[in-house]
Amino acid sequence: MISVFVFLITTAVILWRPKGINEAWPASIGATMILLTGVVSSADVLDIIHKIGGASITIISTIVMAVILESFGFFHWSAARLAILAKGSGYRLYWYIQLLCFLMTLLFNNDGSILITTPILILLLKNLQLKPHQQIPYLLTGALIATASSAPIGVSNIVNLIALKIVNMTLYMHTAMMFIPSSLGLLFMSWLMYIVVKRKLPKQLPKSAFDIEHIFFTKNFHPLKGQISVDSKRQRTKFMLKILLFVFVMRCSLFVASFLAIPIEFVAIFGSLVLLIWRWYHLRTNPIDILKKTPWHILIFAFSMYVLIYGLHNSGLTALLLYVCEPIVKEGLFHASFIMGGLVSILSNLFNNHPALLIGTITLTEMNLDPITLKTIYLASIIGSDIGSLLLPIGTLASLIWLHILKKNKIKVKWKDYLSVSLIVIPPTVIVTLFLLYNWIQLVFAS
Repeated sequence: MISVFVFLITTAVILWRPKGINEAWPASIGATMILLTGVVSSADVLDIIHKIGGASITIISTIVMAVILESFGFFHWSAARLAILAKGSGYRLYWYIQLLCFLMTLLFNNDGSILITTPILILLLKNLQLKPHQQIPYLLTGALIATASSAPIGVSNIVNLIALKIVNMTLYMHTAMMFIPSSLGLLFMSWLMYIVVKRKLPKQLPKSAFDIEHIFFTKNFHPLKGQISVDSKRQRTKFMLKILLFVFVMRCSLFVASFLAIPIEFVAIFGSLVLLIWRWYHLRTNPIDILKKTPWHILIFAFSMYVLIYGLHNSGLTALLLYVCEPIVKEGLFHASFIMGGLVSILSNLFNNHPALLIGTITLTEMNLDPITLKTIYLASIIGSDIGSLLLPIGTLASLIWLHILKKNKIKVKWKDYLSVSLIVIPPTVIVTLFLLYNWIQLVFAS
């Protein structure tokens, strides 16, 4: 009862965030209380560090890359590119925003993608002088697809990475089993969102009030400052594409490392260090600023939440879930996939997707399932955790970060605005994606 009480209070404070308190504070206080009661032993703590260490370092390293991109002016450059590609069409802008958010999550992770794409969209939409009710559909659908896009590859979400280690699954296998069905599910989600918000999108975009890219680079990258010397937009574009190509190569290297059983955090650290040196060479910027901008609290948050989950596990919660779910799972892969995907979706919206997926994954490992069945049901849980959790704006940490960024920029998104899209889009997307996953596994892996 102590574990359940502490967990519920901690989760409530994390979601409530009184006075904008960082989510790491209530999580760490709750974890401390669990440790002091002895529900979680020192051996459990060592196991937690072993499980979350590599995943946390990998995610932090990719977020460092995102911070470095901001230093190079990537946000302003991207906003200018989106305005050009849209060619004055509000509908075309919607699809380019969807593509941007999808790619940023694949290149970084869902939290990093939100930290990158939300400021880009705010810059662009304010420059286009769109009215608040016209801005919200772009911001909302962009955030939803950015967060959901962590499903195709395991490295795009810290909780996915941690859970992968629990089920002993490589990034390569996760991608082989999940990329096609979840990407098709995301395409369905984008199409459905487009139908829902189309009437709210402007058919014709107004012209930009000013050149976002030119003003930023003129102000920040003047040659006399010893910073990036770029003579034209074409040169800046080449420079940005070089950086993105490097990030893409590093991302691919993570899968190679996973396939060769090399710790992926080594590759992530190497990539962020190279970018730091690259930035210092071009901008002469002291890397110390990265220490201030990097969200180190994610490490504390991940460790603390895992302590809380271990407390629930040791107190018998997973045993209860095992008693309820095991008979259903044993009925067949189809039923099991939909039951676990639905269960994790519900738990994610009630308690946040971090603890929901971890509880579900620990439960699965105690069912003595064959490897393919275990991995398939685990991936169904990922769909519930990464997509089903978006039914409410409090289901994921990325959504909470998104709301925080909007609040800082004095942009109000009401729950009514959010639910008018999520209630229509998320349930059918989860169902379609789970159906695609099951059939993909049957087609490619079951034989």
